[in-house]
Amino acid sequence: MDPVSVGLLASLAGGAGGEVGRQVWAGLTALVRRPFHRGDDRAGGPVPGEDELVRLQQAPGDRTRAHALSTALAVRAALDPDFAAALTAWHEQARLVRTGDGTVDNTISGGSYYAPVLQGRDFSNTTFTSPPLPSPRPDQADARE
Repeated sequence: MDPVSVGLLASLAGGAGGEVGRQVWAGLTALVRRPFHRGDDRAGGPVPGEDELVRLQQAPGDRTRAHALSTALAVRAALDPDFAAALTAWHEQARLVRTGDGTVDNTISGGSYYAPVLQGRDFSNTTFTSPPLPSPRPDQADARE
């Protein structure tokens, strides 16, 4: 199991992803609060990840707390095979949430553009229904400068 991204945990704890993000965070909360079963079927004791989860909820922007939760999840997954399977399924779902992590750098410079320009990140099923503006005649282009 790959460790859960610190950025993903911090973003979800902070409410990123809207309602879907809140649902995914609630799923992780429910998962962490499930009874802890070690691989040898011993139960009891502190639940790994629960304290870290609560601390991250209190300060969602704290990457140190997010890292502590990521580590606790990895440790618990190593000790509890059922938790590892459930965490893997949760992680696959959580990766689909748009949390805003990642960068976008859009630049348009120089020249004249006569078509729609779309700037941003992660577009799909996008169409432009208006016809492009006609290119100016050469004598009009000189008049603008």
